[in-house]
Amino acid sequence: MKIDARGTARVLNDPGAWRVILLHGEDTGLIRERALQATQRLAGTLDDPFRIALLDRETHNRLEEEATALSLMGGRRVVRVRDASDTLLKPVEHVLAQNTDTLVILEAPGLASRSKLRQLMEKQAQCASIGCYPEEGRNLESSITQMLGAHNVRIDADALHWLAARLGADRAAARSEVEKLALYAGDTGTLALEDVRACIGDAGSVSVEDAAFAATEGNRTETDTALERALAEGTAPIAIIRAFMGHLHRLRRVRAAMAEGQSRSDALKTLRPPVFFKRTTSFGRALEVWSLNALTKELAELQALELACKQTGAPDVLLCRRYIATLAARAALYSRR
Repeated sequence: MKIDARGTARVLNDPGAWRVILLHGEDTGLIRERALQATQRLAGTLDDPFRIALLDRETHNRLEEEATALSLMGGRRVVRVRDASDTLLKPVEHVLAQNTDTLVILEAPGLASRSKLRQLMEKQAQCASIGCYPEEGRNLESSITQMLGAHNVRIDADALHWLAARLGADRAAARSEVEKLALYAGDTGTLALEDVRACIGDAGSVSVEDAAFAATEGNRTETDTALERALAEGTAPIAIIRAFMGHLHRLRRVRAAMAEGQSRSDALKTLRPPVFFKRTTSFGRALEVWSLNALTKELAELQALELACKQTGAPDVLLCRRYIATLAARAALYSRR
């Protein structure tokens, strides 16, 4: 059964109602977090070897054996399968055909919509198929607030907007930053903008943002400096590409609103999260440089670049550097017109 965003919490809070839970999508950190949540709910622990089996790609052939094994200490067993793919279609079908109460959790980052395994999960009433995609905007802000709330920590609105705009696309990395902020605030603490900037102001995501703003203004020197800093901090090319896509999407959203007759100031007010006040001048200069059609073309090129970087053996860092240098050069050319 295909589970939408509103039903995800219900499934994870009561995983015992299902035989197989498939977690797929682009956010590997969110996939792992949800797998751990479902495991904890059902088994009451994360490290009981008698009730929990963890299979990686090299041990996928043990799926049927583990799924049909009896629990020596009582209670339902959980089998977590990492890097699941269509090669597990037959074993999963065999497990479903047998009388076993073991919960199988399939962790399948990047599983295509046409995947036969995914289609099977969406058709079976006793199986749950849950998409795990990077959060943004209000959804991300809501998740940040909830994670901090678990530590009795509040965050000011401007700090929340700033933080949401800088956290990466991976849930695990985002949670790590939030946990660091909660520790900084202490119990029953409150986080102001200055606190958040002090904790994560030098994170790789900020370097990527520096590169995106500089590139869309046409500043090649600052673009190169920020990009190399982001790469040195360990930011993956795919994460850089998605950050640039997010920035260009926001520019295009404002440009599209302006094309429909809104003033620039009114169009800017529709952005969530809003542009950080120290970035508004740079964002405004980029709006003057880029037309709606040019932004649309750049986004199409970025999507093609992401696909190219995901190919086996692709020189992703080189492709990323080359595209961003080209983007900055185009912006510089447009600004002289």
